[in-house]
Amino acid sequence: MDSLETLVGIASHLTAAASAGDRNLRLLEALRSIVPFDAAALLRLESESLVPVAARGLSPAAMGRRYLLGEHPRLEIVCKSPAPVLFPADTSLPDPFDGLLLGDAAATHRIHACLGCPLRIHGELVGALTADAEAPQAFDGLDMRVVGAAAALAAAELRSTQLIEALEREAARKGLAAQDLVRDALVQHGSQILGTSPAMARLKREIDLVAQSDFTVLILGETGVGKELVARALHAASARRSQPLIYVNCAALPETLAEAELFGHVRGSFTGAATDRAGKFEVADGGTLFLDEIGELPLAVQPKLLRALQEGEIQRVGSDRPLAVRVRVVAATNRDLAREVQAGRFRADLYHRLNVYPLPVPPLRERREDIPLLAGTFCDLARRRLGLGPVRLAADALDALDRFDWPGNVRELENVVARVVLRASASVPRGEPVILTAAHLARDVSSTGTPAPGPSVVPPPAVAPGTTMREAWREFQRGLVRRTLAGHGGNWAAAARSLGMDRGNLHHLGRRLGLKVPRRG
Repeated sequence: MDSLETLVGIASHLTAAASAGDRNLRLLEALRSIVPFDAAALLRLESESLVPVAARGLSPAAMGRRYLLGEHPRLEIVCKSPAPVLFPADTSLPDPFDGLLLGDAAATHRIHACLGCPLRIHGELVGALTADAEAPQAFDGLDMRVVGAAAALAAAELRSTQLIEALEREAARKGLAAQDLVRDALVQHGSQILGTSPAMARLKREIDLVAQSDFTVLILGETGVGKELVARALHAASARRSQPLIYVNCAALPETLAEAELFGHVRGSFTGAATDRAGKFEVADGGTLFLDEIGELPLAVQPKLLRALQEGEIQRVGSDRPLAVRVRVVAATNRDLAREVQAGRFRADLYHRLNVYPLPVPPLRERREDIPLLAGTFCDLARRRLGLGPVRLAADALDALDRFDWPGNVRELENVVARVVLRASASVPRGEPVILTAAHLARDVSSTGTPAPGPSVVPPPAVAPGTTMREAWREFQRGLVRRTLAGHGGNWAAAARSLGMDRGNLHHLGRRLGLKVPRRG
């Protein structure tokens, strides 16, 4: 196929009735007939960074990064150039994709041939197109006019996608700004939900669906899955996005102050109430109130929250005047509220009022396909915080991450990656690549996929009114033993070592607590 036919083919792909993601991948495939690359990426300009929107031949970790122009001289040169740039094979400038080629098990390979094209529309930079090859002379003899024409088509595709997204949101959400601005705002406020697995795709569809309503949403999920991110995404996609999103951690509310914190108080209503004060419901009027850890809300306050949800009215502590509020409530919990209702620790009527639209967030072990992308993102964050050179994950490190069960979910993954990057960087000269291997992860991620033994901090369980000290202590012991066993795959001997106990003593304790203890034989 000659160059003209290839360009016509690219244009046909871009006008086909497919999603933007499909069109971008087709563009890269068609580009291969012009540029014999081993890896290529289409990147979109967002503020001062380039963000991948499509790639061929690059590892999933490469897609989870934001390439700040000031940190990547090759990309900065490409973006400032008026035409495609072919870098010399012996250039000393670091390649942003070095070690990120798909299948590069050692994660240390040096890319030799590098081509970059700025993507502009009417002189405005909208992104970049890059191509890399292992062979140093792979791009010699390329017709740069044809490459430039292909880049122009790619720029038109990026801009068209931006305009279409902006128009769709304008019509659906009555004046929402362009998708680029929305995405920037989400990133700045920590609302970006990372993941392309089927489980996360379903969650994002559910968020988009329920965000258009004013339904009360109950976000369910284990610790560390990102329930707050889901709440922020719900607010950002709703008609209330220009109004405040107010966060309340119900677990941190003392019972004596919980009512005043939520509903406000008037001067002199209790000791210390020196002035009138609005509560969180008033502050969130017109917007969204996010009640995190709703399962920890004191029982005494629950009837007042129920009234606020049912009637749309609140009453400040010490006042006899009701106030109307227009608040959408989003709640989150890692507890089984139905079981809490049966145990008498949560009101049934409040549970049903909150559970209008339950939104479960999948644990990380149910979306392992997202681990490379998440780990790549966290590596890049750690690199920036620590001021390091490139940080990469070797294939055996990705395998170790994939085998682990992640009881702490995404939060645990981020913490593990951050401390492993810190430890690994200690033995690497400043500015040199930091390559993370399975050996670096051994202290944090065991080969069996369960957490490495170590001390753990277990929060005390909620205590129902009237519970005696003895009953509360037994419940705490029961929860601690159960969590430790779960962290060691049900292995009582390993759990005993972690708790600093003799195995026989742990068996005796388990029987006293009513736990199922295996026979010793």
